[in-house]
Parts: sequence; C-alpha cells; structure tokens
Amino acid sequence: MVRPGRLWTEWTLAIGFLREGRAQSLMITVGVAVGVAVIVFITALIQGLQSNIIERTLGTQAHIRLLAPEEVNQVLPTPPGTLQLVLEDKRAQRLRSINNWQQVTATLDRLPDLTAVSPVVSGPAFLRRGEALASVALVGIDPDRYQRIIPLDRYMLSGQLRVGAGDVMIGKLLADDLGVQVGSKVRLDTGQQNSAVVNIVGVFELGVRELDARYVYLDLKQAQSLLDLPGGVTVIDLTVADIFAAERIAAQVGRLTSLKAQSWIETNAQLMNALSAQSLSTNMIIVFVAISVAFGIASVLSVSVVQRTREIGILRATGATRQQVLRVFLLQGAVLGLLGSVMGSAASYGLVWVFNTFGPGLFYIPVPGALVMATVLLATLTGVLAAAVPSRRAARLDPVEAIRYV
Repeated sequence: MVRPGRLWTEWTLAIGFLREGRAQSLMITVGVAVGVAVIVFITALIQGLQSNIIERTLGTQAHIRLLAPEEVNQVLPTPPGTLQLVLEDKRAQRLRSINNWQQVTATLDRLPDLTAVSPVVSGPAFLRRGEALASVALVGIDPDRYQRIIPLDRYMLSGQLRVGAGDVMIGKLLADDLGVQVGSKVRLDTGQQNSAVVNIVGVFELGVRELDARYVYLDLKQAQSLLDLPGGVTVIDLTVADIFAAERIAAQVGRLTSLKAQSWIETNAQLMNALSAQSLSTNMIIVFVAISVAFGIASVLSVSVVQRTREIGILRATGATRQQVLRVFLLQGAVLGLLGSVMGSAASYGLVWVFNTFGPGLFYIPVPGALVMATVLLATLTGVLAAAVPSRRAARLDPVEAIRYV
C-alpha cells in the first residue's frame, strides 16, 4: 500500500502504483511498444515505397506540361431563322508551335511555385541505319534547362551528355534494335522532305521501355529545322516544389498562359489511385493499432482501480481531492504510453535497419524524426485518453465505502 506523506504528489503516487503492479505494467508497456513499432515501421515502409515509386515515375517526366490549345472546327454563320444541323468530326491536330513561347517562358521563370522551366520541340520521325528503320520521337532540348527537368546525366550509359549540330543521344533499346553505338552515324527523316545525318554521341537508359525505345535527344534548333518549326517549340515542361500540388498549379498556369496544362497527376491517374489506397491502408492500420493500445491500457488501469480501492479511499479520507485522484490515473496512462512508445520507436529503428541491410534492396526506408515524434505523442495521448474512464471511476469512489472494501 502506498502511504502519502506531506510531500506526496500525483506523480509519485502514479509511479508507486505502477511499481506495485510490475507484471501488469510490463505487459501493457510491451504491448504499447509492439503497437508503436508496427506503426512506425509500416508507415516508414509505405512512405519509402511511395517515394521510390514517385521518384521512378517523375524522374523521367515533367511535373506539368504546357501545350498549344487544340484546334477546333469553325462553323460558318447562318442567316437568321435558318436551322443548321452539323455533323462534326474532331479536327485532326497538326504539329504546332506555342505562340509567344519566349514571353511565356520568361513569365513562368518568375513564378515562385515553379522550380524549372524548359521549352521543348517534340515530334515524330524515322531513324534509319542501312536497311533498318525505326519510328522515333525527336526531342529538341536546351540542355541546361532540360537537365533541371530530367537529370539526364544520371541515366547515361555510354558516351557524353551533349547535343549540338549533328550530335544526338538515343535510348538503349533503340540502340540495340538498330545495332548502333556511340560514334555510329544514322539518318533522321521527318517525312516532310527534311532529313539529316547525325552522329550518336551518347546512349541513355531512363528505365521506361517506351522512352528507351523511341527517344532521340538533339539540339533545339536542329529539331526545329527537321520538324519544320523554325523558332518554335511544341511543349513547355515544368517542375514544381510540391509534386502533390501539381494539379492545382497546372490549373493556375493554364489560366495564366491560356495553354493546355497537363499535370503528372492527370496523366498517371492509376498511380495516384494506388498511392491513395496505400495511404488509406496505412491510416487504417494506425487507427486499429491505436484502438488496441487504448483498450489494453484501459483494461490494466481498470484492474488497478479495483485492486487499489482501499488505497484510493485512504487518499480521499486524508484530504486528496477528486481531481488529484483523477490526475494520478491519467498520469499512469501517460507513463505507460510514453514508455511503450520509446521502446517501440527503438524497436522500429531495429526493424528498419534489418530491412535496409538484409532486405531485398529494392528501395531504402528512411525513418523521419517527425514520424517518430508524432508516434510518441500519439501513443502518450492514447494512454491519457484510455485512462480517462478508469480515472473517473477512481475519482468518484466514496471514501467510506472504499475503505471498507476488502
């Protein structure tokens, strides 16, 4: 039995009660630790997986693409009172340049939400080497600007990252299909009576089959000449600091420039659905684990109230107020949650280390300090809330009836 002295506090009483029930306290602390370890590890695992997926997806594409508005058919005006029935097919789209793209680029460079702006000329062509012929996508770039969109230097397999007069870079699968390598010469033909013999100075591998089998990077001016777009660009690629705000920023940029804006979220709808499902499953795990921890703490403290009914009666008879008794059990819940969360956080670091060291090596799991702190606060708060019902029951005990309790 804990006997209060003149200097007793709710804190010393709470610790004293926990020490008397060491077995119960240890079991619930371990239970909280297991729950916290599961929350931290699963959350870090899902975040690491999502970051890896997003990096692989967005590492080879712009966050937002600006294109010229689609061309539409013009309906001829009709005399008043005349009913005109129109059967309209969508107009075929031709390769067109963005109007005043230099001014648009200068305006976009000043927007704080954008981290990179790169004008691009893109269009279809044929790549020929002897009798071998492949359909390719020409991508004319300004290397300095484009590097901020897609860091091509990370994906180079051989040769140099260089485009210029007569120099191009091609994807690995395209090089394998045509049997070419760095130093080989091939002919580019756009089907518009424009062709050029170019020298392959680099081979890259972006990790996306469609891109590695079709992309040909060349100088912006040479691409403009081959695609018959002198001084024009077909696309303006953008990147943003907050990738999940790309949809909102794309809408703003579209209104500002009157261009068609496509965000990566729009073009990767299935990926976003998968990421949302993963986040939802993680949140459900956190909720159910927190509920299990709360019930465990509440059950232990309920048993503690029953076991210490006489002690509580004596405390009340010696002058302890209901609020003080209430705080004693709330502190017990907080201590159980805090100790368990600290142990669980340490265990989660161990689990993450094992995964990163001995796991499949597909991706690396970081453990953000903010995640650990949030989990510790969640477990502590859960302990306090779980102690609310037992503590209210203890505070409402009648001192006389409690002292008689055997």
